[in-house]
Amino acid sequence: MTVYEGTIITCDATGSVARFLVEDRGRILHVGDSLPAAYEALPRRDLGEGALCPAFADTHIHFMSYALFSGGLDVRFAKSNGEIAGLVFAYAQKSRERIILGFGASPHSVAEGAMISKRDLDGACPGRPVFLVKYDGHAAVANSALLAKLPVAVKTVRGFDAESGLLTQEAFFRATDFVTGTVSLPDTLSRMLRAMDTLASRGVTTVHSVSGVGFPFDLDVGLESLFARGLRNDVAYRLYFQTMDVTKVLRRRLPRIGGCFACALDGCFGSADAALLEPYSGGYAAEAGSGVLYYDDEKVKAFARRANRAGLQIQMHAIGDRAFLQAATALEAALRDFPRKDHRHTIIHACMGEPEALAICAREGILVAAQPAFIRWDAEPLSYLERLLGSRAASLNPLGTMRKAGILLTGGSDGPCTESDPLKAIEAAVSHYNPGESLGVQDALNLFTRNAAFGAFDEAERGSLETGKRADMVILDRNILAVPPGEIGAAKVLSVLVAGRPYTSGQGRLELLLRSLFSRRRV
Repeated sequence: MTVYEGTIITCDATGSVARFLVEDRGRILHVGDSLPAAYEALPRRDLGEGALCPAFADTHIHFMSYALFSGGLDVRFAKSNGEIAGLVFAYAQKSRERIILGFGASPHSVAEGAMISKRDLDGACPGRPVFLVKYDGHAAVANSALLAKLPVAVKTVRGFDAESGLLTQEAFFRATDFVTGTVSLPDTLSRMLRAMDTLASRGVTTVHSVSGVGFPFDLDVGLESLFARGLRNDVAYRLYFQTMDVTKVLRRRLPRIGGCFACALDGCFGSADAALLEPYSGGYAAEAGSGVLYYDDEKVKAFARRANRAGLQIQMHAIGDRAFLQAATALEAALRDFPRKDHRHTIIHACMGEPEALAICAREGILVAAQPAFIRWDAEPLSYLERLLGSRAASLNPLGTMRKAGILLTGGSDGPCTESDPLKAIEAAVSHYNPGESLGVQDALNLFTRNAAFGAFDEAERGSLETGKRADMVILDRNILAVPPGEIGAAKVLSVLVAGRPYTSGQGRLELLLRSLFSRRRV
């Protein structure tokens, strides 16, 4: 048994802050402002100037992609395409990978103001294939060596541009399938273990991973299920299968369906193909029009009806207001076809708060998995969004509006697009460039704790520090409820506790595989 004394941020229904918490064998025995006599003699951990709060969740992360890119070529912080080319060259000299896989190229954060091209990559690495994914995860640039290897199925669909090497839309998805299939299984597992350690170092012990892209026979879904069961630390791993094939999900006995890729209803702002109700602004209007809806309304409604009738929790990606409305109306139609009181269907991103869609979400209990890090995203800055959308940019990521409408919001990173760092995301949520869309600190914290647990039916066990729940907790170096908003992101995670025990990093592949054989852990 251990007594924690100091600032205990409970994230309970009232947002209470307590002085004492008692933990025993991974469970919380007591939380309150006073300590019962029965616990007086127990060992105490004085929090000092720090604070104890629930461990964090990331409610939308492409974990497999995050793992693959985290250990590889990262160009997100380059200031020019010349610097990116230099990073590619240096990485290729030390890497033995058959295909150089990189992430983070952006036309908005480099001096040239343009996307790196096939010609640039050919100069940096002429002899080996290079696949450099754009910062938003919806496009990539390939060099000539890779283009020559791509199957015909990639070259004959929308989004393939042999001249520039830019791959978008269906061409990008199919090229991703081809490229990620070349990464060896042992290397993939090692990267996944390192990625989980990185998330835990930032206080994340619950992962909502969207999977089902890039691997033949949906190998990544099976691999992530194995991975989740074999983890040494008892973290919560919730897998969302990115498919519209309900039978596939039922066959694997998974309770959730959806995410991005196959369940993306539109593109993104970075490629100017998010689906809008009104055309893009300025010079973008002529080229991009109103963006792209990947599916017609009837197909989306038919998918939602099938998945809802099967008792699955549904998630769909919608960036633009037209896609958000399509998602909301499809889910509403599914629920009218087959009413369910506790479905917890979710729309991912919902970056543009279309009024009718907001009303549907509030009325039908549809959640939104938001990414507050989008508010402060150097790779996609506000200056670019203002050129792209005009005055509409001021109302992007309308967290405040959604909160006031009664929509339950959860918090994710969309990793690897943004870094999974809940404290920095909380700071972004309380410091929106449009003050009317900011959240209070407690509401922002709830996105990654209380609300996140509800979003995956985990609220009985996780998400708040209350008697009877698991002791999944983080110790911070400061009380983030009491510091200026601009200091929240600078807070440090001093300790991460999973079921009361310190998280231990450095798990090996063999241990992972052995544990997975005997585990009954829920995924």
